[in-house]
Amino acid sequence: MVYKKRLLQIDSDVQQEANRELVKLAPNLQRRGFLTASGLGTLGLLSGCTISDEPSIEKALMTISRFNDKVQAALFSPTALAPTYTPADMTRPFPFNAYYDEDEVVEVDESSYKLELAGLIGNKSAWTLDSLRALPQEEQITRHVCVEGWSAIGRWGGVRFSTFLKTIGADTTAKYVGFKCADDYYTSIDMPTALHPQTLLTLTYDGEVLPPKYGFPMKLRMPTKLGYKNPKHITTIFVANAYTGGYWEDQGYNWFGGI
Repeated sequence: MVYKKRLLQIDSDVQQEANRELVKLAPNLQRRGFLTASGLGTLGLLSGCTISDEPSIEKALMTISRFNDKVQAALFSPTALAPTYTPADMTRPFPFNAYYDEDEVVEVDESSYKLELAGLIGNKSAWTLDSLRALPQEEQITRHVCVEGWSAIGRWGGVRFSTFLKTIGADTTAKYVGFKCADDYYTSIDMPTALHPQTLLTLTYDGEVLPPKYGFPMKLRMPTKLGYKNPKHITTIFVANAYTGGYWEDQGYNWFGGI
């Protein structure tokens, strides 16, 4: 009942905002038709429009996207676990995936690498890979789900992210954790997902040092999120209350990105 009430309120708020944008697009149409449209009706009104024709349509679609984010956040459980698998279930080879070709993978020098910290963090001292490897390590065999429609099962090892956040004195009441990467990728996640027990700051793949194509020196692995939310080649982690978006999210992808 609590979720239902929250979703109804979210639906009402976002619906009103989307309708206001849609009304601007068609002053010659009856307002009544817009103002009584349901959430699905609103999307139906958009179906005959060319997005590039009207900036307001983009704004209305982003409103619906924000609604999707809020619904996913309301339904997210900080304790529900994604399925785990056995080594026999692993996808071999695990596929490479990025917004560039594999021969363009960034090469990070381990000897000079340091993980930078910023934002709402008590101890912002940089971390070397050796210091990260000295923290308690764990493994998971979980499924990576790509927004393009494919999935693959891999074995990831590293530091539980909630442990790392507590170690550095991060403000875990903040809204966001953000990431900057050596390949210029960037993204941000909600704090409940950051603290989820399966969210892992990975340093290894299949028992070996994380290969460059999978994100060396480290990748954030979240089996509760779609693949584009799992940043690779991480160079900076920051904690904030201000929304910072992401590489794909700023191009229209849902920000929450849950599965």
